[in-house]
Amino acid sequence: MSQSGKGRLNYRCPSCFMRDLDIDMFYDKGKDEYYCLRCQYTGNEKDVLEKNEMARFRYRSMLKRITNFD
Repeated sequence: MSQSGKGRLNYRCPSCFMRDLDIDMFYDKGKDEYYCLRCQYTGNEKDVLEKNEMARFRYRSMLKRITNFD
């Protein structure tokens, strides 16, 4: 999903991404945290990045061609 505007980078919501939904999070400058409109997940940048890294574990072999099933 592309970023909607300039400024801070949009992150995927880790909670929605684990359920195969690609939802961008919004940034709240006043609270210095990211939030999701769909599932009400909130977290700071460090927390979001850690959880997105856990979600990437699920797709680590997506681009590999598997030919040996032994």
